[in-house]
Amino acid sequence: MERSTPAAPSPSATARTILVVDDEPVILLGMRKLLGTLGYANVETAEGARAALEKMDAGEGTLPDLVMLDLNMPEVDGMEFARGLVTRGYRGQLLLVSGEDERIVRTVNQLIRAHGIDVLGQLQKPVSREGLEALLRAWTPRLERRSRPGRSSYGADEVRRAIDLHELELHYQPKVDLHTCEFIGVEALVRWHHPTDGLVYPDQFIGVAEANGLIDSLTRAVLRAVVAQARRWKDAGLPLRVAVNVSMDNLSALDFADFVAASAADHALEPALVTLEVTESRLMHDMRGPLETLSRLRLKRFGLSIDDFGTGHSSLSQLRDIPFDELKIDRSFVHGLATNATVRAIYSASLGMAQQLRMRVVAEGVEDAADWDFLRGTACDYAQGYFVGRPMPGAEIMAWGDAWRERARELLLR
Repeated sequence: MERSTPAAPSPSATARTILVVDDEPVILLGMRKLLGTLGYANVETAEGARAALEKMDAGEGTLPDLVMLDLNMPEVDGMEFARGLVTRGYRGQLLLVSGEDERIVRTVNQLIRAHGIDVLGQLQKPVSREGLEALLRAWTPRLERRSRPGRSSYGADEVRRAIDLHELELHYQPKVDLHTCEFIGVEALVRWHHPTDGLVYPDQFIGVAEANGLIDSLTRAVLRAVVAQARRWKDAGLPLRVAVNVSMDNLSALDFADFVAASAADHALEPALVTLEVTESRLMHDMRGPLETLSRLRLKRFGLSIDDFGTGHSSLSQLRDIPFDELKIDRSFVHGLATNATVRAIYSASLGMAQQLRMRVVAEGVEDAADWDFLRGTACDYAQGYFVGRPMPGAEIMAWGDAWRERARELLLR
């Protein structure tokens, strides 16, 4: 397969600052040169974690946008360095570089994420130009995605007001068929258009809604809007399947299945075009109410999807007991599977299980061509992620679909 010449990084990306932390001067010099050949000029280096933290403290509050971190260093190791970043309020990203066993690096990756630091990815030493370039190309989208307003939390009264005043808006992320490249559906993602803070993402208000008895009214407002939007797309000749995340509080309400059915009927939308996504880690121990609701929804021919599969604690029993017809493999078991044997093994096991249960499979977190190309060689049904398309307002979906059809022709020839 002929490879096209990679495009140069955008000016906004190359203006960002990178700090390389390693205890070997030769590696620091090599990384600076390699980053320079990729168009990144604002590169600093630090010989060891202690020196890096001192450099940050001397920078008058200016912290790098990206830190490339060796994990195994004397005096202060990578984990200790990560804790130092937390205490300094670091808001950038880490790129882990190590010669350690892949599974050890992956464990450290998860621990660092648990500290609240965004990990762009991981590379094994010696670092290849291709591997580094691929991760850096994902850097700008990741920076855009994690962008948040200054406030970290909101009160129940503010969230209630947002629902009552219709300040919630929906963005939609496309899903496509991996083998035909057909545009088949979208996932609805709620945003809060705050009057002063701008666009607020769900991790800043969904928990507040759940903790204060507001999630039912929030989800119902979202469902009504999604169904109405799906009807408009269908009338325009684009009958997309729409997926909506639902809370366990919704499923515990005995009238929820009737509400979903009535919402679809009000817009003459077939139930098969609506999928309710249930996040696996939130499935509760007492399943009597939710199980009744989920069963009634399936009897009414609505789709049921188990979201973020592999990240919870009782996956097998949930697959046995709940009539899901779709399984979404979490992005942590999708992105990088072409080069990560551990990720690939978990992905393959999840895919095989879903096939035996005759469930559709959606791969989340398809972020680059390597992910896409590998998945197309498997029996996975659908792909969702930044390589396919980013979340966008509903008004942009039709134009995106037209552009995707042009791009799909090229992808089918890969």
